[in-house]
Amino acid sequence: MTISKRGIVLGGVAALALAACGRPAGVQEVVTGAQAPEFSITDATGAVRTLAEFAGRHVILEWTNAGCPYVRKHYDAGNMQALQRDAAARGVAWLQVISSAPGEQGHLDGPAAIAQVATDQATVTATLLDPDGAMGRAYGALNTPQMVMIDPEGRIIYQGAIDDRPSARPETLEGATNYVRAAWADMDAGRPVQIAQTQPYGCSVKYAS
Repeated sequence: MTISKRGIVLGGVAALALAACGRPAGVQEVVTGAQAPEFSITDATGAVRTLAEFAGRHVILEWTNAGCPYVRKHYDAGNMQALQRDAAARGVAWLQVISSAPGEQGHLDGPAAIAQVATDQATVTATLLDPDGAMGRAYGALNTPQMVMIDPEGRIIYQGAIDDRPSARPETLEGATNYVRAAWADMDAGRPVQIAQTQPYGCSVKYAS
C-alpha cells in the first residue's frame, strides 16, 4: 500500500515536549512505509511470538501501561476495547506491548498481565512482555498509548497516537478522530492511508535507565 506523505500530524503540547527533551537513549526513529522491525519476544503465557508468524495479516501493536492515566482514559471508557473488538472482527492480530522496566510504573509479569487483560476485558491476540525495552526502542515507542499498524506485507502503514485528543480527560473522547479507524476507512475505500504518522501522546515509556 502506498503511504501518503500528507498525513504527518504533530500534536501540540506532546510535540513541544518531545522537541524539548529529544528521544530517549537508544530509541530508534522508524520510517512509516518501511518494513516493520522483526521481533522475537515472550508473551504473557510464556510463548515466544514473532512478527513472522503474522505474515499475511494486518497487525496492530499497542504500547500500554496499566497505571498511565492516558491509557486508563481509553480502557475505563471502553474505547480501547471497542477498537480491539472491531480489529478482531477484521481478522487483525492485536498485540499489546509492555515495555516498562521492572520497578517502573506499568511493569507486569506474565500472570499479572493476563489478570490485567481480564480486568480490562480486553480482546488481544497476545500481550508481549518487553522488560528490557528492546522491542520498544526498535519501534521508536515513546508513549503509552502508542499505536503501530502493520500491513500483511510487513510494512508500517500508521504509527503514532491513538487519536487527536492529547488529554487524559475521558470527556475528550467525544468527537475525537481515532487514527486507527481513519486508516481502516481509507483502506476500505481503496485509498492510501491519509494520516500515516502522528505525534504520540501520553505517559513516557518507562524504559530501564
